[in-house]
Amino acid sequence: MKKILLTGATGYIGKRMISVITEQGYKVVCCSRDVSRFSKPAGIDDNLIEVIEVDFLKEETLKNIPADISGAYYLMHSMSTSDNYEESEKICAQNFVSAIEKTECEHIIYLSGLVNQKELSKHLNSRFNVEKILIESKIPTTVLRAGIIIGSGSASFEIIRDLVEKLPIMITPKWLTTKCQPIGIANVLDFLIFTLFKKETYGKSFDIGCDDVLTYKEILLGFAKIRGLKRTIVTLPVMTPKLSSYWLYFITSTTYSLASSLVGSMKIEVICDKESLAEIKKITGVKPLSYEMALQRTLAKIQANEIRSSWKDSFVSSRNDSSLKEFIEVPHFGCFKDVRSEKYDDREKCLNRVFGLGGKNGWYGQSLWKVRGFLDVLVGGPGLRRGRTHPTQLHEGDALDFWRVLYASREEGKLILIAEMKLPGEAWLMFKLYKGKLWQKAVFRPKGLWGRLYWFSVLPFHGLIFKGMLRKLAADH
Repeated sequence: MKKILLTGATGYIGKRMISVITEQGYKVVCCSRDVSRFSKPAGIDDNLIEVIEVDFLKEETLKNIPADISGAYYLMHSMSTSDNYEESEKICAQNFVSAIEKTECEHIIYLSGLVNQKELSKHLNSRFNVEKILIESKIPTTVLRAGIIIGSGSASFEIIRDLVEKLPIMITPKWLTTKCQPIGIANVLDFLIFTLFKKETYGKSFDIGCDDVLTYKEILLGFAKIRGLKRTIVTLPVMTPKLSSYWLYFITSTTYSLASSLVGSMKIEVICDKESLAEIKKITGVKPLSYEMALQRTLAKIQANEIRSSWKDSFVSSRNDSSLKEFIEVPHFGCFKDVRSEKYDDREKCLNRVFGLGGKNGWYGQSLWKVRGFLDVLVGGPGLRRGRTHPTQLHEGDALDFWRVLYASREEGKLILIAEMKLPGEAWLMFKLYKGKLWQKAVFRPKGLWGRLYWFSVLPFHGLIFKGMLRKLAADH
């Protein structure tokens, strides 16, 4: 059985590729910077999946890559992590090539962005540089270039959805008249898997997209039509890239760094080369869905709560730490704590309420949480805009509004969250069902004097926030 190395296995595309690869009869070797936060997709035979801890910015971890891999997917992108992501992406690609050339790998596939203009944005230029590094390696490489990906949980789609569903009238930047060629997530996965080991694709780059060439304005209005919403869009030439980035940041659930990268790319037309698209369609047999069909399919998945991955759950979407391991054990020394308990009425119902916190389900004491979320957005944090990927299920590594899930076990009746809001310190929130009671512990480890002042300034509100929330979680009052 051939082994396929999958980088970016906890990312938006990578999570979905796990089942796609195993369905084709391959064993998938998933790379994760932190194996403790890797959640194996349901329904996959344990014999068909292997998880290894690799950080391509740390050469000492590359030895964990097995020598007997036959193919590899390069699905790593870093544009939401820092301002200097270009250098990080270059180093990752170089280290990847150095490691993969020591294996039995026969084929590398890289998912890049459409780069069909001489003048590229910072984001697209970085991806093009990675493409060149991979193509120049000793191992045959195929590059698939995609524009906007339409799929439940993709950053592009979530921005489109936020804008259309929140704003009846949109005052927008001039880049909304720029043309693009979207593609449905299902077709992206099809192209990725049906290109594997196709020798006629070796050493080549291909553009992938649907047949529809649309402006971003048409993209938004097309979504509004499918949703049955009447929307008016007014385009202004005076909105600078910086102002446009702030506009996206405050209106949608994206981070500012990601918004800035996307705005830079949206000023440039991203349209597939017709011959390139026709060639890869012929080789793979993939027939891309239209934009409208991709939208309808995506909305149906959302309606059925079948969102398999989200860009917000990717670890790089908000934190700069390379590992969550050090945070899983909630600290005791040098910390402020708020510990409370309440008898629960029914274990299963109580668990449902705890594991259903956040997102559209909300937080008990919602108005105060909304105020805290708004204040967080003002200082550059995620606020409550990220929501949650699934309305009832939580997994390690999932984003949950301005928290991230560190540990989630219904069997143990335990949920641990770490704060990703802007704070002068580190904060944890833990729930545990034990001996007929629901225990709730809030822990804050301050950084310096400002951290201590922050804790005492919010202390008067803890009784309102935590006591009320605990009572409603423990029993259906």
